[in-house]
Amino acid sequence: MSDLPRNAVSRTAKLAGLPIGLAGRTALGLGKRIGGKSAEIVAQEIQQRTADQIFRVLGELKGGAMKFGQALSIFESALPPEIAGPYRATLTKLQEAAPPMPAASVHRVLAADLGEDWRDRFASFEDRPVAAASIGQVHRAVWSDGRDVAVKIQYPGAGKALLSDFNQISRLGVLFNVLIPGLDPKPMLDAMRDRLAEELDYHLEADAQRGFAAAYAGDPDIFVPAVVDASDHVLVSEWMDGTPLSAVISHGTKAERDSAGMRFVRFLFSGPARAGLLHADPHPGNFRVLDDGRVGVMDFGAVDRLPDGLPPFFGQLLRIMHEENPDLDAVEKGLRENGFLRPGISVDLDDLRSFLAPLAEPSGVETFQFSREWMRAEAAQLTDLSGSNAGRKFNVPPSYVLIHRVALAGIGVLCQLECEGSFRAEVQRWVPGYADPLPAA
Repeated sequence: MSDLPRNAVSRTAKLAGLPIGLAGRTALGLGKRIGGKSAEIVAQEIQQRTADQIFRVLGELKGGAMKFGQALSIFESALPPEIAGPYRATLTKLQEAAPPMPAASVHRVLAADLGEDWRDRFASFEDRPVAAASIGQVHRAVWSDGRDVAVKIQYPGAGKALLSDFNQISRLGVLFNVLIPGLDPKPMLDAMRDRLAEELDYHLEADAQRGFAAAYAGDPDIFVPAVVDASDHVLVSEWMDGTPLSAVISHGTKAERDSAGMRFVRFLFSGPARAGLLHADPHPGNFRVLDDGRVGVMDFGAVDRLPDGLPPFFGQLLRIMHEENPDLDAVEKGLRENGFLRPGISVDLDDLRSFLAPLAEPSGVETFQFSREWMRAEAAQLTDLSGSNAGRKFNVPPSYVLIHRVALAGIGVLCQLECEGSFRAEVQRWVPGYADPLPAA
């Protein structure tokens, strides 16, 4: 593989081939139905084969294609069991490995960014990558002072490939509706595109990682590796061993899954309060479980900078959902002031509860059991809402979009883990406004 843009024609052809594959599977399925096979079984076969093809192609292409595939991983827990197993296996491969960039290309990037004498910075450097991400791959090395380090190297031309892929994927909505009924990929793609420049800036990522590392130094539950060096296209961090969270999802014991889940959600919720930062890419490939039980975090290219922490209204909304008789006038006033309620629309408490249920239900009890069954029920409800008055009434304002998406993504991972724990305690501890009533109308 050379740099990503040089393969633009090939990349476009592979992405364009996805709907052609779906058309072929659909025609074959029609023939099976005529032959007496049930519509439900045929639909399941089409969905499974579509998932296999989508994630194989997205993983091979890297760039924006792989990044979108990783983002879709949060929906795995919403799929039926007969689809989720193969889907999960494909996602694990996507998160942990992809075709490597040739060593010669790696050396060119290192020489351009660190100088022709780049090898002098390392006691040793492994040419074969140990992991691949959407815009870069990771190599293991030993820094000149003897520290084991992870060296993330950006693919040449990654920015052009990301934009090209996003534009192409946006035309494939029908595929994702087969994979996950009701899924509209446009908001996710728009959010990724908006943050493209930030994710390509390794200096900015290094600053975010340093902020998290300082905030969690010595923490008993969370580990963030220190930044060793950074340039435009190379980021060197201290090496972090551990079990991939995807492996804990697949093979972990209940105790291991419970422990990892609560530490994972603690990190997501506490980041804005402790570091003024929200990790905005919480798919399982970005987390490890260390031997001592701590959750290790990597990849800080996508973050939301919240110097004042989470907005208090977010917590107030969650708390309102647990009241039997909330002050609807105060609720409506708060929704309007914060941009959640569209002009000319009045609030309906049942609609509001439905809109917020995936976030509010786990925090309404002392201990909550996350499960794929619960997530599938919530996903079905959200799909119904998307075409209902409730779905059209409520708006997520720009300042809350990433917060809302990270919260939903985090819950998706908790359901993949099928963990149990005091989600409510984490909300109470880290989400401002949860204990505070709304001002009277």
